[in-house]
Amino acid sequence: MKSRTYKLILCALFAALTAIGAFIKIPFPLVPLTLQVMFTTLAGLLIGPKLGSISVAVYVFLGLIGIPVFTGGGGPSYVLQTSFGYLIGFIIGAFITGLIASKGEPSFKRNLIASFTGLLVIYVIGCAYCFLISRLYLKNDVGIWAVVLHGAIMCLPGDIIKCILASFIGKRLAPMVRRKLNHGKA
Repeated sequence: MKSRTYKLILCALFAALTAIGAFIKIPFPLVPLTLQVMFTTLAGLLIGPKLGSISVAVYVFLGLIGIPVFTGGGGPSYVLQTSFGYLIGFIIGAFITGLIASKGEPSFKRNLIASFTGLLVIYVIGCAYCFLISRLYLKNDVGIWAVVLHGAIMCLPGDIIKCILASFIGKRLAPMVRRKLNHGKA
């Protein structure tokens, strides 16, 4: 029972951190730069693929039901925003990050590979969604290069730093978190 409560607390914590990360932002043209990448990456690194992706999915669900936790507010119409693909990417990215990081003992190198792989997933899904919404729904004549430039390349230096920081934090904290998560199974 204690392990289940601990898992719920961790999921709620990472959902809250992701929401907080949405409001720490630098405005860019198509997609703002936020701390969400760091928190969704940490969710995967620290609590694993299943709980990490669940925590991010809870955050997305809260935003879709109207709680203004996204960078531009909330509500079901947010699926028509150019940045919504990144939210989908966060869920899948946290899962992939956690999947790679959970193979073996935590190490900075494994965490970094996991973080960068998760970031690539976020960028691919986010840019593809941004391009499709821009072209098909908003009827903007935006090119794929502009989407990749503003939705990935311009964010890359900051996101690399966030991935390095998350990998370091993950290496330090993952053993404690995993021990506590697995305590209920022992």
